[in-house]
Amino acid sequence: MAVPIEIDVWQGEIAELEVDAIIVPANESLFMTNPLAQSIKRRAGETVEREAVAQSPVPPGSAAVTGGGNLAASHIIHAVAVGHELKQDRSVLASALNTAFDMASHLGLKRIAMSPIGVERGVFSAEEAAGVLAEVLVGRGARGDALPTSLVIVVAAAEQATAYRSASEALQAASR
Repeated sequence: MAVPIEIDVWQGEIAELEVDAIIVPANESLFMTNPLAQSIKRRAGETVEREAVAQSPVPPGSAAVTGGGNLAASHIIHAVAVGHELKQDRSVLASALNTAFDMASHLGLKRIAMSPIGVERGVFSAEEAAGVLAEVLVGRGARGDALPTSLVIVVAAAEQATAYRSASEALQAASR
């Protein structure tokens, strides 16, 4: 099944990208406490965290959407793929990703940047998380669910870049 989406892997700062939305990992309370979320909050402004927390708690496998504050991105989608018990569950990760993509679609957001979801606190390896993302994208394509036209996966480390590039290349090869 062809997945009509342009996928790029980029090592850098997600908050700098000019996209419609960014998808970031979040905890159930939606407080922006992990290093990536803190960086985004510094750039976006405190209102983003207040808007997120007002929607909490949210269960693992779901997501919440806020405005983008001072970012170029108009929205931030906070995906909760790992609960407080730090249990690895591929179905919960897939559900969080699907919910995030559904939210983006509902809002008409087509150019999406995302950081690796599920790798926070070492619950999933980059290879495992990238594999689940590829499965989600293929499943959405097969079901005719909405997909972004452009997806930039923003990684912090070279080993994450390798894992996501491999998954992206396999996904694109399978789509031909």
